[in-house]
Amino acid sequence: MGLKNIRVVLVHPLYASNVGAVCRAMKNMGLGDLALVAPRADARSADARMWACHATNILKKRREFPTLAAAVADCGLVAGTTARPGMYRGHIRTPREWAPRLLAAARTGRVALVFGPEDTGLTNDEIALCTQLIRIPSSPRYASLNLSHAAMVVCYELYAATHRFRLPPERTPEAPGGMREQMFRMWRQALLDIGFMEEPKADHMMLGLRRIFSRGPLSENDVRILIGIARQTQWCAGEMRHRGGTLPPAKN
Repeated sequence: MGLKNIRVVLVHPLYASNVGAVCRAMKNMGLGDLALVAPRADARSADARMWACHATNILKKRREFPTLAAAVADCGLVAGTTARPGMYRGHIRTPREWAPRLLAAARTGRVALVFGPEDTGLTNDEIALCTQLIRIPSSPRYASLNLSHAAMVVCYELYAATHRFRLPPERTPEAPGGMREQMFRMWRQALLDIGFMEEPKADHMMLGLRRIFSRGPLSENDVRILIGIARQTQWCAGEMRHRGGTLPPAKN
């Protein structure tokens, strides 16, 4: 079940735009269960739909509850977000720290992520209903995040903890040594042909070029492109000489 068992709960949200933006954040991160507690915002408004963008399905199937207790009554773990310190807020952790435990609990039961209203955040009575407390790392100069931004950060950390996302692999393998050496030979000759360097300094300049190309992996496609550039450069230099043109002297 995992992410399907995670409910995002917005307590007394003020702005329809934030409700819509939270829907979008949820859909970006694979969540779909939204609950609103006595919302002051009109979730049916055009503003909410506009900010939800392609996540209006989450907005439409939202559920509304009169109290936070009712919204989380069927949830095992209830994680509340807060930026405020306090006597009863000491067992706080970051979203990244809580994510594995919340995901583990969501495999067998419902988990709630609770966000307070934009103007006041969660009250102590609402905090009392939370089994975990989350604080998003932020600058002490301005620790409070916009509601939709906070939701995105927490939902992102949960999605990242599932390890579902994989970057696509490189389409061609890393170039073998022989192919790279062919490229360097062609670049050496091309740079000599256009007068970028003179023969006595060529080896020194090529060490610099090798260092540049060694700062990241080079795929076979990368090397084919670089060989093509060198080949075309040599051709252009030959054409210029054939037509009686002159190339500038080397400055290196």
